[in-house]
Amino acid sequence: MAVDAISLEVFKNMFISVSEEMGVALQRTSYSTNMKERQDFSCALFNPGAEMVAQAAHQPVHLGAMPASVQAALQTFPRGLRPGDIVILNDPYLGGSHLPDITLVAPAYIDADGGGKELIGYVSNRGHHSDVGGMAPGSMPLSTELYQEGLIIPPLKLTRGGRINHEVIALICRNSRTPDDRQGDLAAQIASIRVGEKRLTEIAERYGLAETHEHMDALLDYSERLTRRAIADIPDGAYRVTDYMDDDGLSEEPVAISVTVTVAGERMTIDFTGTAAQRPGCINAPRAVTVSASLYVVRCVVGNEAPANQGCLRPVEVITPRGSLVDPQPQRGVAGGNVETSQRITDVLLAAMSQAMPGKIPASSQGTMNNMIIGGHDISRDKPYVYYETIGGGMGARPDKDGISGIHTHMTNTMNTPVEALEFAFPLRLRRYALRRGSGGDGLHRGGDGLVREVEFLSPARVTVLSERRRFSPPGYHGGHHGEHGENVLLRGGYEEVILAGKETLDVDAGDVLSIRTPGGGGWGAPEHGHGHEHR
Repeated sequence: MAVDAISLEVFKNMFISVSEEMGVALQRTSYSTNMKERQDFSCALFNPGAEMVAQAAHQPVHLGAMPASVQAALQTFPRGLRPGDIVILNDPYLGGSHLPDITLVAPAYIDADGGGKELIGYVSNRGHHSDVGGMAPGSMPLSTELYQEGLIIPPLKLTRGGRINHEVIALICRNSRTPDDRQGDLAAQIASIRVGEKRLTEIAERYGLAETHEHMDALLDYSERLTRRAIADIPDGAYRVTDYMDDDGLSEEPVAISVTVTVAGERMTIDFTGTAAQRPGCINAPRAVTVSASLYVVRCVVGNEAPANQGCLRPVEVITPRGSLVDPQPQRGVAGGNVETSQRITDVLLAAMSQAMPGKIPASSQGTMNNMIIGGHDISRDKPYVYYETIGGGMGARPDKDGISGIHTHMTNTMNTPVEALEFAFPLRLRRYALRRGSGGDGLHRGGDGLVREVEFLSPARVTVLSERRRFSPPGYHGGHHGEHGENVLLRGGYEEVILAGKETLDVDAGDVLSIRTPGGGGWGAPEHGHGHEHR
């Protein structure tokens, strides 16, 4: 069967369906609210060369970084992975992103005509585990080195020939404050991997290994062609932008992220030279995360026509100075780099694209994930608990319409934890969950509004907040006004206001209330008086 437009579309959707079914299996068998309710996981499929061929519509910050994990797994086991093997890892300096994100990688094989097995490709998933040890509940502390953030897992065989290494699981669970959640979520990830192996094998058995590989290659080539065509439509030139992180959590010094996007014909170079040096605090972003944000922005520019795979990056060179914020040396802290710095990298890249394509790029969105991590002892159940949440905010206004309010944007794509699930699972009460009216920037088109999420503690706990855009507001574009910056406030006893830093760890008592007020998106275009876009 030769590759044609119809067969390419059929195989594209079959490969995507493998990733999507893996995600469904993971969610339905997972144990923690973070995976079951928030769906903080990602699944993807790779060819024998470890190039990502297809992905489900999960977390952009995971998906663009997962190829580095697959490559690290194969480099660690140069003789190859055998049928029934699964590799586990979370090391940010060996293909991971930050320690709570645990990745599983497994090969899929087909029976060869002459006996033996032939490799079809690889399936992989990455799930955010709400606690893998470290100096603070949730494993996202204001650290100064990676060792403080939790258990570091280099590429190891979690299963060998289909037999689970229960000692590895026991080691992970023993280092977590919530071992039952870890046990259940790891079992769910293994189940998801087995589903992916089975479905990919079925495709190869039905259509043949040669046809399967031919269409994998063709999909990568097709994405490359469409990306080259999209880049060729961008005016040649060098587009430079610098934006700033609020701080690194240890000092109040702003941290610069600089990028120069150079377009030359069908090729693009993304150069982060000029970005601040790696920081003492935990906001350093491993190169895999920086590449992930770059892939996301390239995908935004190319559009939905191109399949979401690594072919999109073939005409793109990403330059990250070693020892900088966007490519730190081991073993710098990275807990906040994956969640916060990735958002600012996206902001600067889209701002550069706005120079090149001024009528097509939205204004800045909230630019943060508003990470809230709460841990303590659940007195009613007599066991430890850890709750992790990222909170939506305002989307930047678009060139032709307003931004969306109260939504996750760019590098995060999780759901929220429903009120009922939150209050059932944890000694917490949700006091308020509402739009932060008027926080979006004014303009010809208004930025979306942020959110207010207020959590009351029913027992003492330790809280970590990792957030951005608390000092520097999300900028508007082309005369649009900035969105409101966010605020973190602790209400002692439910009433006395204590203004918190954007990044802070603190102890709270029963009756205290944490109020997270997320940023609005920037406006697009100069406001027109009387145009009807009053504050909502």
